[in-house]
Amino acid sequence: MADAWKDLASGTVGGAAQLVVGHPFDTIKVKLQSQPTPAPGQLPRYTGAIDAVKQTVASEGAKGLYKGMGAPLATVAAFNAVLFTVRGQMEGLLRSEAGVPLTISQQFVCGAGAGFAVSFLACPTELIKCRLQAQGAAVAGASTTSSVVAAMKYGGPMDVARHVLRSEGGARGLFKGLFPTFAREVPGNATMFAAYEAFKRFLAGGSDTSSLGQGSLIMAGGVAGAAFWGIVYPTDVVKSVLQVDDYKNPKYTGSMDAFRKILKSEGVKGLYKGFGPAMARSVPANAACFLAYEMTRSSLG
Repeated sequence: MADAWKDLASGTVGGAAQLVVGHPFDTIKVKLQSQPTPAPGQLPRYTGAIDAVKQTVASEGAKGLYKGMGAPLATVAAFNAVLFTVRGQMEGLLRSEAGVPLTISQQFVCGAGAGFAVSFLACPTELIKCRLQAQGAAVAGASTTSSVVAAMKYGGPMDVARHVLRSEGGARGLFKGLFPTFAREVPGNATMFAAYEAFKRFLAGGSDTSSLGQGSLIMAGGVAGAAFWGIVYPTDVVKSVLQVDDYKNPKYTGSMDAFRKILKSEGVKGLYKGFGPAMARSVPANAACFLAYEMTRSSLG
C-alpha cells in the first residue's frame, strides 16, 4: 500500500510537469487534426504547425496555446496517479521476488494494463479538451463579429461537460471515442514503458539503472514519448475527429467509418495531420514527466 501511495504522488507530480511543458504542442496538434478538408483549389486554414502557432497567437494571444488546459489540469492528478499506480501494482504481481527487475516484455504488459485502466479517464477529459481546442480554431477563422459569436459554443470545460450531458446522450456522450482511446492508450503505454526501461538499461549497460543521472532519465523519457506517438498516431487522429464531430449531423458513424473517410479523402497523410507537433511535444513533455516521477519517487524512498 505504501508503494501505491508513492506511485500516486510521483505520478501526480510527473503529470503536472508533462502538462505544463506539452500542452501548447497539443493545442496545435488538435487544431491541425480537426481543421476541415479544404475545397478543391483552396488552401487549408492552417498550412502547417508554424502557421497554426502564428494564427493562434495573433487571434488569441499566447494564452490561446493553453486553450482547453482546464480539463486535463483538473484531472492530471487522477490520470497519472492511475497510470503509474496501476503500472506499479502490475509490476508487483509480475515480479518473481523482491528486488528482481522485470523483463522488458513484462514492462510491456504492465504498460498495457495501465493504458487500459487510464482510458476510462482519458476519454471524457480529451473530449472536453478537443472541443475547446477546435472551438479556438473556429474562432480564429471567423471573419465577422457574428461568426465569432456563433463559433463560441462553449464557455469553458464545465460548460462542455454540461452541454454533452444535457444534449448528447448523458454520461454516454462523454465517452464518445472510447474505442480509439483504447487503441491509443493500450499499445501506446505498453510501448512507452517498455521503451523507457529498455533505453535506461542501454544507457546503464545492464538492468541496474539506479545510478543514472538526470540527463539520462531525460533522454530515456524523450525516447519513450516518441515511441508512444510513433505507433499510435493515426488512432489519435480518429479519436479527435470523432470527439469534435457534430452530434446532430455527424460526419462519421464510428471509428472505422472515420478511418475510411479520412483515408479516402486525404490519403495516408490525413491520418498524420499534426504529427509534427505531437512528436515535438512528446519528447520534452515525456522527458519532464518521467524525470519528475523518478525524482519524486526517489525522494519518497
